Amino acid sequence: MSKTIIVSNRLPVKISKNEDEYTLSPSEGGLATGLGSIYKKGNNLWIGWPGIEITEGEDRDKVINQLSELKLQPVFLSQEEINEYYEGFSNDVLWPVFHYYSSTYAYYKKSNWDCYRAVNNKFKDAILKVAEPGDVIWIHDYQLLLVPGMVRNCMPDVSIGFFQHIPFPSYEMFRLIPWRDELLKGIFGADLIGFHTFDDVKHFLNTAARLLPVTASANVITYDERSVVIESFPMGIDDKKYAALPLKNAVKVQAELIKDNFKDCKLIISIDRLDYSKGILQRLQAFELLLQQYPEYKGKIALYMIVVPSRDSVPQYAHLRDEIDKRVGNINSIYRTIEWNPINYYYRSIPIEILSAMYSVADVCLVTPMRDGMNLVSKEFVASRINDDGVLILSEMAGASKELIDALIVNPNNAEEVCNAIITAVNMPLDEQQVRMRAMRQIVAKFNVSHWVKIFMDKLKEVKQLQRSMQTRHVSGATEQSIINRYHNTNKRIIFLDYDGTLVGFRSNIQQASPDQELYDLLKELTSDPANEVVLISGRKHENLSEWFDDSKLYLIAEHGSWFKQENTTWHKISGLTDNWKHDIYPLLETYVDRTPGSFIEEKSYSLVWHYRNAQKGLGELRANELMNNLKYLASDKGLQLLSGDKVLEIKNVEINKGKAALTLIDKNDYDFIIAFGDDYTDEDLFKALPDGAISVKVGSNFSAAKFYLRNPAEVRKLLTGFTRSQDSRIKNREPLLS
Repeated sequence: MSKTIIVSNRLPVKISKNEDEYTLSPSEGGLATGLGSIYKKGNNLWIGWPGIEITEGEDRDKVINQLSELKLQPVFLSQEEINEYYEGFSNDVLWPVFHYYSSTYAYYKKSNWDCYRAVNNKFKDAILKVAEPGDVIWIHDYQLLLVPGMVRNCMPDVSIGFFQHIPFPSYEMFRLIPWRDELLKGIFGADLIGFHTFDDVKHFLNTAARLLPVTASANVITYDERSVVIESFPMGIDDKKYAALPLKNAVKVQAELIKDNFKDCKLIISIDRLDYSKGILQRLQAFELLLQQYPEYKGKIALYMIVVPSRDSVPQYAHLRDEIDKRVGNINSIYRTIEWNPINYYYRSIPIEILSAMYSVADVCLVTPMRDGMNLVSKEFVASRINDDGVLILSEMAGASKELIDALIVNPNNAEEVCNAIITAVNMPLDEQQVRMRAMRQIVAKFNVSHWVKIFMDKLKEVKQLQRSMQTRHVSGATEQSIINRYHNTNKRIIFLDYDGTLVGFRSNIQQASPDQELYDLLKELTSDPANEVVLISGRKHENLSEWFDDSKLYLIAEHGSWFKQENTTWHKISGLTDNWKHDIYPLLETYVDRTPGSFIEEKSYSLVWHYRNAQKGLGELRANELMNNLKYLASDKGLQLLSGDKVLEIKNVEINKGKAALTLIDKNDYDFIIAFGDDYTDEDLFKALPDGAISVKVGSNFSAAKFYLRNPAEVRKLLTGFTRSQDSRIKNREPLLS
């Protein structure tokens, strides 16, 4: 029976040692809370670090046995690995860069990177011990970015999902990391890559396209011959758990105590882990501004602030804690009275009963991180408001702000805006509170953690089906042999061949893509068979094709069909074409050349081509979209067609079409074998025009009207070479033919 293997840096339990015994307790981490109730269902397993160093073999055996009862499997780390992999690379490089603090806190150290890679390899080994064909492996977060690729190398066909719980930064930030390519390649070992927000998806797609040689189409990237899908899946919580807690007696008791302590005040709560990304100092600044500018609120509001300890042995975190202590102390010393303390500050973890009590009785919850992947505190607060009252103030930098739009959304850097939001919140009428809270509670209930797991897993299955369907269409193995057999069992054949990107690879200089001797020899072999009509159908100028193939037996079609030439004849052009439109279009293209360094114009007889393959990545695409929009209506009026190809935008007469050119030849003869190869948008017209029994092959991508695809020109040449094998090597037993 197949199983799901969840893999994360930490297990969903905390382990502590008391004398010779190890005790387990639930972890309060977001992932542990979110997935804790999910993995226990069915035949599942969770792999992760137990949270402390355990060196003795006997102790490790004890812990392994205890954890196995909970379907948990530990990955043991030494103190050095904890220091360099976790504290060093994960939290001194990835965390600050991904939260846009690279210039302040990021520290690039080679030994930390080496350890990060070694520990990721440890996790890979732990997975391989238990993973079997058919299993689903779900890897989580920034500490394990290399694991998907490592597992993929060992188990090529296994289903791998990866989810990142912190933001993914812009390309400008991510490219600062010295080992950026290796990290991206590691992530691309997954079949499905998930983030909390669409912004993170966009950042990842842009970064991958600019740093790696990948093919991108919408949110699908083709990497290492696999289609990988990148999508946003906002994480939810166990809403029923948080809605049930306020009804428990232990929580009710705590709630009454909190009410008694703050009976004359509007209570504002804030709960964070100690971290510079949480905006704690900025929040205190906004609260102090409120007390300064609106003295009438003294004694009428109180901030109950809990900061959960985290990494306070690290200098910058210790410094942050000191700064928080000082700021709270200063505010309280200036504004407090005998009966009232403006800020009640606690630096500690709190039991879930007290947390629930605070959620259920507070008037306002203040959640203002500087940057956060999702932030589940905001959702926990909403789920706990079973009376549909209370107000949530939420940072626009938190992923949750994209869902909880009925919160008061603020920029955490704007102290005045946060201050005004607090005043709005404490004065909000109950009926408005309820309207807002009901809407948010519906969202939290619908998009809960079970829903999050379901849509991620459903999408992962869909991606694997997509990959399998692509595999069946790739021309290799039995498919390749079947096409070759069909070729050899036919007597009147026509073979359509595109040139750039199909027979030869692209060059940055279009004049350098001349044929090599191997290609000349291959084409000579194909054309020497009297049963073959070999048609080179290209967007190239007819002068180019004459220079390269004038002495061959090829039927040449240039500029997508505007020029044609049979063997031993001169070039002819189709009638009725005009180039009078060029004088209106050319000046516009020149302005885009001036605005886009590296771009240039190629003029053909009846078309103009704007090339941007040498332009800066991203800028060329931006300018091409602008140019398309500018030309759209002008082209329509003049009977022109816009073709967006691989780093080119071509404007041509609408009558010119590879499909029309091909049909002119096909209709003249009764061919029993028709095959066409092409690599870009212009070849789609050709594929669509072919009769049903024809074989169409897209090169470089599997997104096409073609029936099959090949990855590159080398594979095209390999298949064509199979056609040229001698009669003696043909397979005598006739196999079923492809339709």
